[in-house]
Parts: sequence; C-alpha cells; structure tokens
Amino acid sequence: MTTSTHPENPRLKKVGEIAGHFFVPAYQRGYRWGEHEVKALLDDIYADGKRGKDENYCLQPIVVKSQPAEGGAEGEDCFELIDGQQRLTTLYLIYHFLQQQVDGDIKLPFSLSYQTRPRSTQYLRDLTAEQKDDNIDFFHIHGAYQCIADWFKATAERTRKIARFVGLGVYGYLQDQVHVIWYEAGGVDSTTLFTRLNVGRIALTNAELVKALLLARRGGNELADEHRQIEIATQWDMIERELQDEEFWAFLTNKPGSAYPTRIEFLFDLIAMKPEGEKERFHTFLHFKQILDGQEKDSRKVWAPVLERYHLLREWFEDRELYHKVGYLVAIGIGLEKLVNESGKRLTKTAFRAFLDDEIKASLGQDTAAIRELSYDTHYEKCARLLLLFNVDSVRRLEHSSERYPFHSHKAENWSLEHIHAQHAEPLSSEAQWKYWLSDSQHALAALHLDDVSREADKQALVNEINEVVAGKVTGPIFKALARRIMADFLHPAGTEDAVHSIANLALLSGSVNSALNNAAFQAKRLRVIELDRAGKFIPICTRRAFFKYYTEAGSQQMHLWSRDDQTSYLEEILSPERGIGNYLKPAVEVQS
Repeated sequence: MTTSTHPENPRLKKVGEIAGHFFVPAYQRGYRWGEHEVKALLDDIYADGKRGKDENYCLQPIVVKSQPAEGGAEGEDCFELIDGQQRLTTLYLIYHFLQQQVDGDIKLPFSLSYQTRPRSTQYLRDLTAEQKDDNIDFFHIHGAYQCIADWFKATAERTRKIARFVGLGVYGYLQDQVHVIWYEAGGVDSTTLFTRLNVGRIALTNAELVKALLLARRGGNELADEHRQIEIATQWDMIERELQDEEFWAFLTNKPGSAYPTRIEFLFDLIAMKPEGEKERFHTFLHFKQILDGQEKDSRKVWAPVLERYHLLREWFEDRELYHKVGYLVAIGIGLEKLVNESGKRLTKTAFRAFLDDEIKASLGQDTAAIRELSYDTHYEKCARLLLLFNVDSVRRLEHSSERYPFHSHKAENWSLEHIHAQHAEPLSSEAQWKYWLSDSQHALAALHLDDVSREADKQALVNEINEVVAGKVTGPIFKALARRIMADFLHPAGTEDAVHSIANLALLSGSVNSALNNAAFQAKRLRVIELDRAGKFIPICTRRAFFKYYTEAGSQQMHLWSRDDQTSYLEEILSPERGIGNYLKPAVEVQS
C-alpha cells in the first residue's frame, strides 16, 4: 500500500485513475441515490464529455483517509471513504454496466466494502433482481443500476446511435475527461469530519480546497514551509474576520452572506473571474490549481494577489467618497470585478474617481429635461435608481459627519417607490383596509391645527363622523363618499393632480414601511414616518427629509399637505449639482433655431 506524500493537498483525479479498495465505515448510512440523482450524473458526464478534452467535468470531492489494508486485494491501496459514497458507488455501478453490457474487457477500477453491511459488497458484484428486496440497500442499489440501463437505452434512441457506441463514449469520458477532486484528510478525526460534511450538507467549499492547496508542503525546507503556512493562515483568518462584518460585506456584493459559507471565497471568485451563473461549481478551485500546477510553485506568490485585492477593497471601504460611489454602483448591479479591473488600468486615484463618476452618469443616462418627465407608471426602474443615488450621494455630501449610507440595512430589505402624497384610495378593496385608512386619516386630521374657527369646527365634526363610521360596518360606497370629503376638504393639496406619478411625488421606501403607509394621505404618512423613525426603522435620508419638509422654504410650509411648492422644491433639490444628482446628468441638448 502506498501513502500520499501530501495528504492535505486536494488534487484532480480522472475517474479512470481512481483505484484501490474503499471501506465505508459504520457511521454512514447505506446507498440511497434515486433516479433523479443517477440520471443527472449521467447527463452531466455525457453533455460535458461531448464538449471535448479541453472541457473537463469535475465531480464534487471524494474525501478519504488512507488506512491499513482491509477487504482489498494484497498490495492494493485502501481508503476509508469519508464523503462521496453515493457518487463513488454510482460510478462503480456505471462501470459494472459498461463491463456487463458494452465491453467485457472493461475492468472494474475499484471495489467497495461496508463495515455494517458486508453482504452489500457481494451484491455489488452480482446485482441480481432476486435479492433486491432482501434489504433497503439492495433495493436502492438495484434501482440505481436499472436507472443506468434505462438511461443508456434512452440516450441511444434519442441520439440514434448504437447503444454500444454510447457506452464506449461514456467510458472514454470517464477515463479521460471527468475528474473528481481527491481530498485525503490526513490526521483529522473521521467521524467529526463526516458529521461536518453531511449534517446540513456543509460540503467542502472552493475556499477550503484552495486553502489546502496554499498550505500544502512543497518539500525542501521544512522550517520555511512552516513559516509560510503560519503567515498565510494568519492573514487568511484576518481577512475572513473582516469579511464577516456585514457593513463591509454589503459594500462589496449584493449576495447575502449565506451564499458564501467561507466569505474569503468571494475574493477568490473575483481573482478567478468566475462568471455569474458558471455551471462548474469548482471553477475557482480549478483556477488556482492550474496556477500551482504550472510554472508558479510558490504559494506565497499565488496568495499575494488575494492579499492585495483585500487591501484595495478595504481602502475603498474606508474612503468616504469611494465607499458611496462604489457602493452605489455595486448596489445597482455593476460587478465589483469590473471596478477592480478598471482601477488596475488607471495610474492615478484621480483617474479612477473620474471613471466612477462616468459610470454613475451612465447608470442614469438622463438630462434634466428627461428627469422632469420621469413617471412612476412608465419609468419605475429609472425612478428607483435615481432616488437611490439621491439618497446615497446626500449622505456622502454630509459635512463633518461620520454617517455613511447603510448598504447593509438597504440590502436587508426589498425597496419600492412610494407616492409621497397618495394617488387615491380607490385601490383599497376590503373593509379592513377601509377602516385602516379612515383611522389613519382621523389621526392626521386630529393633528391638524386650523386658525379658522369655522374650519376647525368642520374638521372636528368630520373626525367625529369618522369615529362613528369606523365603529360600525363600512361598505364600499360609504368609504368612497367619506374618503372624497376627507381629501377634498382637508388633506388634498390643490394643483397637484397632474404630478401624482412624477418624480416630484416619489420617495424610496422599503417594502415593509411602504405597506405600513399604504394609500394614506400625506399627513397620515408623515406621522407614520415620524413614528417609524423614532422606533429606529431605517428610513432613507431623502425620504425622511421630504416628509419632514426639509426641502421647502419655511414660509411656504403647510405641514399637513404635500403641495405644488413642496414638489417643486423637492425636484429642484434632486436636480441640484451642489446638493442633488445634477453633476451626474447629461448636458442639456440645445435646440438649434
């Protein structure tokens, strides 16, 4: 029996190179793959094999531990199979089918035995239908073998090829193109590792496989190897700890932290330029494996770009201007890899900052006239993007402040556009909704102080009427009649009907807050926003300012209405180069006379 020189080093093995005897210990359950898993494996092998030898299909890791010979032939390598039993057993069954049904000269490259199910070893050789109901393991093994036979028959019929040719093709793919990631666990406790890999299916990640590559002993100076391992491991832990900071993480990506069990893998994906939607799960590991298998043997030099990338991103995160501009671009879907690559092309930080400004301008692609024409109905996404930028850049412009736009809070919510003053109450369709709207309006009216004694009396009479209506049964006609009176007499600003869907009447709110405000009048929404703000709910700065009448001259303010003056002041603030997003707009097109 031979032992791997570097047992901690994951490596690629062609399936055809897997040899020896594999012992499945008692802590594992038996074979349980069904039709879906078996056919999916065969489909992947066949589809990727047809692409040619330049495209290697990589199976999930096979995790083993070398052990003394037990159950194998004399002189044969023996391994405890810690993870990958289902895949390896299925591969064995495929080889068995190819040997029995395609070409008798095909050899079974490896064997399996089971600590608690010794008869399964013999059954894998016989695969008789008569014994398949003897126990649950035999049943699933025989079922998988039948699925394999059905797949080859169906594939031959679908491709109009002789079944033997299909079988020989798959055999060739297994021998020359399909790989497994072979991982020898060394001195790790087998049961602990198995539990970790299988309880909740916490599979080996690209990051763990890359780490094993980087920390593998390269031979030569043992002391130098140890120093290198300690250095990389220490830096690795520092980077992983920083990436666990939700503010830093949300600045870098729109993906939830749960997408990366080990978050440093995000940096590896950046360096490996992993495409979005990449089918090959181990794309990133294979990238680093190829580098270390090539001319670059020094893992420090392979690790250095990871460290450099981390420091670059940390520098951006800590720079107030870059934090907000890069953070906005990432939030709207501009890939961080593009920004990193462009940063590398530019010799000065000033040039990179100018590039970011150009990207932000391109993200809007509007001039002032176009912004004024934006509508909730026809330009929803453009309105949402513009208001996000307005909020992010307003925080960036705060002088003598350490406040930063909280991308981590932003990305924890789903966002939508809110009419600052509701378009109307007609969309409400149930008694519960009608009563809720009336109660909100009642509170808004109660908070409204009118100087005119007669108007104050009319208001109080309306409040009392709402109380009586809400206490009884509310029907659609009753609600509509009362809602029209509330809006027409007290809570609807004059001259704003034509601008209800314009950007001047829109604000950015999270879905949860938006649903709480529903179709209420401005005064009711304003009181609710104040309440939510006091409770610590994240309200974007410009939304908060709009409802607090920050943008309107003091002499023009009517706190209970969102008037034409309010809309005009709000829109001018949005378009302002000094206070809004004016610097990111295209120059106005001059009309030739």
